[in-house]
Amino acid sequence: MIGRFNLHNETFLGTVEGTRVHGNGSTYELSELRVLAPTCPGKIVGVGLNYTDHARELATKVPEQPTIFLKPSTSVIGPGESIVHPAISSRVDFEGELAVVIGQRCATVEDSNRVVLGYTCLNDVTARDLQIEDGQWTRSKSFDTFAPLGPFIATELDPRNARIVTRVNGRQRQSSNTRELIFDVDYLVRFISRIMTLEVGDVITTGTPAGVGQLRAGDSVDVDITGIGTLSNNVISEQDEKLSATNCLKPHV
Repeated sequence: MIGRFNLHNETFLGTVEGTRVHGNGSTYELSELRVLAPTCPGKIVGVGLNYTDHARELATKVPEQPTIFLKPSTSVIGPGESIVHPAISSRVDFEGELAVVIGQRCATVEDSNRVVLGYTCLNDVTARDLQIEDGQWTRSKSFDTFAPLGPFIATELDPRNARIVTRVNGRQRQSSNTRELIFDVDYLVRFISRIMTLEVGDVITTGTPAGVGQLRAGDSVDVDITGIGTLSNNVISEQDEKLSATNCLKPHV
Protein backbone atom coordinates (compact mmCIF):
# COMPACT_ATOMS: atom_id res chain seq x y z
CA MET A 1 0.00 0.00 0.00
CA ILE A 2 1.02 3.58 -0.66
CA GLY A 3 0.57 6.44 1.79
CA ARG A 4 1.34 10.12 2.03
CA PHE A 5 2.86 11.33 5.27
CA ASN A 6 4.17 14.35 7.12
CA LEU A 7 7.05 14.45 9.60
CA HIS A 8 8.66 17.64 10.91
CA ASN A 9 6.79 19.70 8.27
CA GLU A 10 8.14 17.54 5.44
CA THR A 11 5.69 15.63 3.25
CA PHE A 12 6.63 12.39 1.48
CA LEU A 13 5.20 9.24 -0.06
CA GLY A 14 5.90 5.87 1.49
CA THR A 15 5.00 2.20 1.25
CA VAL A 16 3.11 0.73 4.18
CA GLU A 17 3.92 -2.73 5.53
CA GLY A 18 1.97 -3.46 8.68
CA THR A 19 2.89 -0.74 11.17
CA ARG A 20 6.02 0.33 9.30
CA VAL A 21 6.43 2.94 6.59
CA HIS A 22 9.32 2.96 4.13
CA GLY A 23 9.90 6.32 2.54
CA ASN A 24 12.07 9.38 2.32
CA GLY A 25 15.12 7.12 2.57
CA SER A 26 14.18 5.81 6.00
CA THR A 27 11.85 3.42 7.82
CA TYR A 28 9.38 4.77 10.37
CA GLU A 29 6.76 3.45 12.72
CA LEU A 30 3.35 4.52 11.51
CA SER A 31 2.67 6.07 14.91
CA GLU A 32 5.55 8.52 14.35
CA LEU A 33 3.93 10.05 11.29
CA ARG A 34 0.93 12.18 10.46
CA VAL A 35 -1.10 10.35 7.82
CA LEU A 36 -2.31 12.67 5.04
CA ALA A 37 -4.81 12.15 2.24
CA PRO A 38 -2.92 9.71 -0.01
CA THR A 39 -3.35 11.81 -3.17
CA CYS A 40 -3.94 15.47 -4.01
CA PRO A 41 -6.39 15.12 -6.90
CA GLY A 42 -6.87 17.83 -9.46
CA LYS A 43 -10.47 16.67 -9.59
CA ILE A 44 -12.77 14.14 -8.00
CA VAL A 45 -15.31 12.59 -10.35
CA GLY A 46 -18.25 11.33 -8.34
CA VAL A 47 -20.75 8.72 -9.47
CA GLY A 48 -24.27 8.98 -8.10
CA LEU A 49 -26.82 6.24 -7.59
CA ASN A 50 -24.49 3.36 -8.37
CA TYR A 51 -26.02 0.86 -5.94
CA THR A 52 -29.59 -0.26 -6.58
CA ASP A 53 -30.48 -0.20 -2.89
CA HIS A 54 -29.27 3.43 -2.53
CA ALA A 55 -31.34 4.57 -5.52
CA ARG A 56 -34.31 2.84 -3.92
CA GLU A 57 -33.86 4.55 -0.55
CA LEU A 58 -33.79 7.94 -2.32
CA ALA A 59 -36.89 6.98 -4.35
CA THR A 60 -34.91 7.53 -7.56
CA LYS A 61 -34.91 5.52 -10.77
CA VAL A 62 -31.83 3.37 -11.34
CA PRO A 63 -29.81 5.16 -14.06
CA GLU A 64 -29.24 3.59 -17.47
CA GLN A 65 -25.77 5.12 -17.63
CA PRO A 66 -23.52 6.58 -14.92
CA THR A 67 -24.65 9.84 -13.35
CA ILE A 68 -21.48 11.84 -12.73
CA PHE A 69 -20.60 15.05 -10.91
CA LEU A 70 -17.44 16.83 -9.76
CA LYS A 71 -16.11 17.61 -6.30
CA PRO A 72 -13.34 20.23 -6.04
CA SER A 73 -9.86 19.44 -4.82
CA THR A 74 -10.43 21.94 -1.99
CA SER A 75 -12.96 19.55 -0.43
CA VAL A 76 -10.26 16.95 0.35
CA ILE A 77 -9.13 16.27 3.90
CA GLY A 78 -7.10 13.39 5.30
CA PRO A 79 -7.62 10.80 8.03
CA GLY A 80 -8.19 12.31 11.46
CA GLU A 81 -9.13 15.73 10.12
CA SER A 82 -12.48 17.36 10.90
CA ILE A 83 -15.53 17.52 8.65
CA VAL A 84 -17.00 21.00 9.10
CA HIS A 85 -20.81 21.09 9.25
CA PRO A 86 -21.71 24.33 7.44
CA ALA A 87 -24.20 26.57 9.20
CA ILE A 88 -26.14 27.00 5.96
CA SER A 89 -27.16 23.33 5.96
CA SER A 90 -29.53 21.59 8.34
CA ARG A 91 -28.83 18.08 7.00
CA VAL A 92 -25.31 16.82 6.28
CA ASP A 93 -25.02 13.13 5.36
CA PHE A 94 -22.19 10.60 5.24
CA GLU A 95 -21.66 8.44 2.14
CA GLY A 96 -18.96 5.78 2.39
CA GLU A 97 -17.45 4.85 -0.97
CA LEU A 98 -14.67 3.00 -2.76
CA ALA A 99 -12.45 5.52 -4.57
CA VAL A 100 -10.27 4.83 -7.60
CA VAL A 101 -6.91 6.65 -7.86
CA ILE A 102 -5.62 7.29 -11.37
CA GLY A 103 -1.93 6.55 -11.94
CA GLN A 104 -1.46 7.62 -15.56
CA ARG A 105 -2.72 10.55 -17.63
CA CYS A 106 -5.30 9.08 -19.95
CA ALA A 107 -8.27 9.60 -22.25
CA THR A 108 -10.51 7.15 -24.11
CA VAL A 109 -9.30 4.24 -22.03
CA GLU A 110 -9.86 0.70 -23.28
CA ASP A 111 -8.36 -1.19 -20.31
CA SER A 112 -8.71 0.43 -16.87
CA ASN A 113 -6.05 -1.86 -15.37
CA ARG A 114 -3.38 0.05 -17.28
CA VAL A 115 -4.24 3.45 -15.78
CA VAL A 116 -5.46 2.73 -12.23
CA LEU A 117 -2.85 3.13 -9.48
CA GLY A 118 -5.06 1.67 -6.76
CA TYR A 119 -7.99 2.19 -4.43
CA THR A 120 -8.79 4.05 -1.25
CA CYS A 121 -11.75 5.08 0.94
CA LEU A 122 -13.74 8.27 0.44
CA ASN A 123 -16.60 9.81 2.38
CA ASP A 124 -18.73 11.75 -0.13
CA VAL A 125 -20.13 14.14 2.48
CA THR A 126 -23.31 15.79 1.17
CA ALA A 127 -25.54 18.63 2.35
CA ARG A 128 -28.72 16.73 1.56
CA ASP A 129 -31.11 19.62 2.10
CA LEU A 130 -29.17 21.81 -0.33
CA GLN A 131 -29.03 18.99 -2.87
CA ILE A 132 -32.83 18.78 -2.78
CA GLU A 133 -33.24 22.56 -2.78
CA ASP A 134 -30.94 23.11 -5.77
CA GLY A 135 -32.12 20.19 -7.87
CA GLN A 136 -28.47 19.50 -8.77
CA TRP A 137 -25.46 18.45 -6.75
CA THR A 138 -22.60 20.93 -7.05
CA ARG A 139 -23.16 23.12 -4.00
CA SER A 140 -24.22 20.26 -1.75
CA LYS A 141 -21.05 18.23 -2.35
CA SER A 142 -18.41 20.95 -2.70
CA PHE A 143 -17.91 22.47 0.75
CA ASP A 144 -14.41 22.47 2.15
CA THR A 145 -13.82 19.21 4.12
CA PHE A 146 -16.57 17.32 2.23
CA ALA A 147 -14.18 14.73 0.74
CA PRO A 148 -12.32 12.83 3.47
CA LEU A 149 -9.89 10.53 1.66
CA GLY A 150 -7.60 7.71 2.82
CA PRO A 151 -5.96 6.25 4.71
CA PHE A 152 -3.81 4.52 2.05
CA ILE A 153 -3.90 3.46 -1.60
CA ALA A 154 -4.20 -0.30 -1.97
CA THR A 155 -2.55 -1.36 -5.21
CA GLU A 156 -3.52 -5.05 -5.08
CA LEU A 157 -7.22 -4.75 -4.21
CA ASP A 158 -9.84 -6.52 -6.34
CA PRO A 159 -12.47 -3.76 -6.81
CA ARG A 160 -15.06 -6.33 -7.90
CA ASN A 161 -15.26 -7.86 -4.43
CA ALA A 162 -14.53 -5.44 -1.59
CA ARG A 163 -16.64 -5.16 1.56
CA ILE A 164 -17.50 -1.60 2.57
CA VAL A 165 -18.81 -0.60 5.99
CA THR A 166 -19.59 2.84 7.42
CA ARG A 167 -19.96 3.44 11.15
CA VAL A 168 -21.09 6.55 13.01
CA ASN A 169 -20.08 6.74 16.67
CA GLY A 170 -19.18 3.06 16.44
CA ARG A 171 -22.61 1.99 15.16
CA GLN A 172 -22.76 0.30 11.77
CA ARG A 173 -24.85 2.33 9.31
CA GLN A 174 -23.80 0.98 5.91
CA SER A 175 -22.69 -2.50 4.91
CA SER A 176 -22.32 -3.71 1.35
CA ASN A 177 -19.90 -5.10 -1.21
CA THR A 178 -18.67 -3.68 -4.50
CA ARG A 179 -20.19 -6.76 -6.13
CA GLU A 180 -23.41 -4.75 -5.86
CA LEU A 181 -22.19 -1.84 -8.02
CA ILE A 182 -24.44 -1.14 -11.01
CA PHE A 183 -21.47 0.11 -13.06
CA ASP A 184 -18.16 -1.48 -12.06
CA VAL A 185 -14.77 0.23 -11.89
CA ASP A 186 -13.66 -0.80 -15.37
CA TYR A 187 -16.87 0.54 -16.91
CA LEU A 188 -16.63 3.82 -14.97
CA VAL A 189 -13.01 4.50 -15.95
CA ARG A 190 -13.77 3.83 -19.61
CA PHE A 191 -16.99 5.90 -19.53
CA ILE A 192 -15.48 8.92 -17.76
CA SER A 193 -12.25 8.92 -19.79
CA ARG A 194 -14.34 9.38 -22.93
CA ILE A 195 -15.71 12.60 -21.45
CA MET A 196 -12.65 14.14 -19.79
CA THR A 197 -8.93 13.54 -19.60
CA LEU A 198 -7.94 11.94 -16.31
CA GLU A 199 -4.71 13.15 -14.72
CA VAL A 200 -2.31 11.38 -12.36
CA GLY A 201 -3.75 11.53 -8.85
CA ASP A 202 -7.33 12.19 -9.94
CA VAL A 203 -10.01 10.25 -8.08
CA ILE A 204 -13.15 8.52 -9.28
CA THR A 205 -15.45 7.73 -6.39
CA THR A 206 -17.82 4.91 -7.22
CA GLY A 207 -21.03 5.67 -5.34
CA THR A 208 -22.46 4.76 -1.98
CA PRO A 209 -24.66 1.86 -0.86
CA ALA A 210 -27.89 2.15 1.12
CA GLY A 211 -27.85 3.40 4.68
CA VAL A 212 -26.75 7.01 4.25
CA GLY A 213 -27.66 9.18 7.19
CA GLN A 214 -27.16 12.40 9.05
CA LEU A 215 -24.01 13.67 10.70
CA ARG A 216 -24.01 16.14 13.58
CA ALA A 217 -21.26 18.10 15.29
CA GLY A 218 -19.55 15.81 17.78
CA ASP A 219 -20.01 12.66 15.69
CA SER A 220 -17.21 10.40 14.56
CA VAL A 221 -17.51 8.58 11.24
CA ASP A 222 -15.48 5.62 9.93
CA VAL A 223 -15.42 4.24 6.40
CA ASP A 224 -13.83 0.80 6.34
CA ILE A 225 -13.01 -1.18 3.19
CA THR A 226 -11.46 -4.61 3.52
CA GLY A 227 -7.97 -4.56 2.05
CA ILE A 228 -7.56 -0.80 2.42
CA GLY A 229 -8.18 0.12 6.04
CA THR A 230 -10.33 2.60 7.94
CA LEU A 231 -10.84 6.28 7.16
CA SER A 232 -11.80 8.06 10.40
CA ASN A 233 -12.96 11.65 10.83
CA ASN A 234 -14.89 13.66 13.37
CA VAL A 235 -17.51 16.35 12.75
CA ILE A 236 -17.38 19.89 14.08
CA SER A 237 -19.66 22.89 13.63
CA GLU A 238 -18.70 25.82 11.47
CA GLN A 239 -18.55 27.94 14.61
CA ASP A 240 -16.05 25.56 16.22
CA GLU A 241 -13.96 25.66 13.04
CA LYS A 242 -13.90 29.46 13.09
CA LEU A 243 -12.89 29.52 16.75
CA SER A 244 -10.06 27.10 16.04
CA ALA A 245 -8.84 29.24 13.12
CA THR A 246 -8.98 32.36 15.29
CA ASN A 247 -6.94 30.67 18.02
CA CYS A 248 -4.30 29.67 15.48
CA LEU A 249 -3.88 33.28 14.46
CA LYS A 250 -3.35 34.61 17.97
CA PRO A 251 0.24 35.75 18.65
CA HIS A 252 2.25 33.79 21.17
CA VAL A 253 2.50 35.51 24.53
